[in-house]
Amino acid sequence: MDTMAGVFQILQPETTYTGAPITPIAKGLPRTTESLCPECTQLIAARLFEEDGRVVMEKSCPLHGAFRDIVFSDARLYRKMEEWTFGDSRGLENPAVADARRCPHDCGLCSLHTSHTGLANIDLTNRCNLTCPVCFANANAAGYLYEPDFEQVRGMLQALRDERPVAGRIVQFSGGEPTIYPRFLDVLRLAREMGFSHLQAATNGIKFTNLEFACQAKEAGLHTLYLQFDGVCDEVYRRTRGEPLWEKKLKCIENVRRAGLKIVFVPTIVKGVNDHQVGDMLRLALENIDCVSGISFQPVAFTGRIARRELEAKRFTLSDFAHAVEDQTGICNVYEDWFPLSCVTPFSKLLSALRGELTTHLTPHPHCSLGTYLFVDQQRRAVPVTRFVDVGPMLQEMDLMARKAGRQRVKFFTKIQTWNLLRKHFHQEKAPEGLTFTKFLQTLQGFTDKRYGRGEKERQGFTYRTLMVAGMHFMDAYNYDVERVKRCVIHYAAPDGRIYPFCTYNSGPVYRERIERAFSVPLEEQPELVDVDARSEALVG
Repeated sequence: MDTMAGVFQILQPETTYTGAPITPIAKGLPRTTESLCPECTQLIAARLFEEDGRVVMEKSCPLHGAFRDIVFSDARLYRKMEEWTFGDSRGLENPAVADARRCPHDCGLCSLHTSHTGLANIDLTNRCNLTCPVCFANANAAGYLYEPDFEQVRGMLQALRDERPVAGRIVQFSGGEPTIYPRFLDVLRLAREMGFSHLQAATNGIKFTNLEFACQAKEAGLHTLYLQFDGVCDEVYRRTRGEPLWEKKLKCIENVRRAGLKIVFVPTIVKGVNDHQVGDMLRLALENIDCVSGISFQPVAFTGRIARRELEAKRFTLSDFAHAVEDQTGICNVYEDWFPLSCVTPFSKLLSALRGELTTHLTPHPHCSLGTYLFVDQQRRAVPVTRFVDVGPMLQEMDLMARKAGRQRVKFFTKIQTWNLLRKHFHQEKAPEGLTFTKFLQTLQGFTDKRYGRGEKERQGFTYRTLMVAGMHFMDAYNYDVERVKRCVIHYAAPDGRIYPFCTYNSGPVYRERIERAFSVPLEEQPELVDVDARSEALVG
């Protein structure tokens, strides 16, 4: 298993741009952190420790008693993730809350936050053409309609573009179901005009069963569907989404292919409900590699009260996901092929140095996510990048090169010379058929520049076909870790002018409820817009 060499020194900033001290990520077990009481959401101490090969969180609230949860089911993989982080960023130069004292209760983004926005979300509505038991947003359950008008959406987009020192560039429209927003196509056009380089929609795909709509969305600027995708049979969808959807998912995939869009499958995974289909979903993605660019597995977050026995029965951690991929497909080795998202920081730093300008740096906490890239040949055989690239040493060298370039008044390497220094980490004899070092570099370029990663360049074979396979475990009040929140890179822009980390917006303090209530109208004032036949089935009912 790759580990950081002991002589490799990580550059860790001491403060955010606004002067708040940054405490480096604590490593090893046991250790303590700040968490929340699941009942009153007040800050309380939590202890993380290893027990029977698992990582467990225990905490106690003076008013509501003790709580316990499994954070990682595999302590060995947990330790590997924390070895592959390359230091924090320094947050925003212009945070909305410049004098924050308590995370997550002083939010928006605040001066304590160390990461800028990697992926921004904008909720266009809490209406939906489904009523899913596992969903964060539901107009019927909430009892009100939240649907920002067009000018409010413009303001949220502008807040993201105004972030400094790095402006927001990737935005995902979400909900509810964003495609039923009355001016969805106009919003796409607006975002493109405002300079966003990559537009996504977090969607159930129902509207994309109409080919004309898919083509209209493509023309308006949409790049990628983050497609709700919980399994490969109707039995799963009945349990997670309340109705059979399998044929609609297949129709959506076909129309996306015909329209020239891309799809990332986004399965919400619940132990005992659909975790047995992790391999089937991965195989389906490989079968549709021409239009499916990734899978982002999301273990379910429990946003309401849940009994301890039920929590233990349904909790699915990132290490459960990694083991499921290996057990069900044999493609990825649990301890060799997975890295945290934070490991890509050196790549971003090097790009910034070569371009002479800051680019988006993804610096989340290493326990928020894990992933790998599969390189897929013409026979749809998938090879993890770790099998033919020395990923760890290559990332370390990128980090050192970025530091050296950043200290020079003039660039000390040309781009070609820089990339060629990495050739020694690429092993041609182990690479999939047709993948040369040059094409590997071009594929890396396509990851960051969509002009090369999709469209005509892709069809010409400029890049090699890849499938991102990742797991992102958003927190709930049972496994909450404030150190993760401070480093969150997935944010929500809200009509109050502020930007919120995912795990304060949807869990913990749940700013979603406050924002939606402040900018909503009662359902009875808009009865024609809302399906009042809300389902209330339990997730496993």
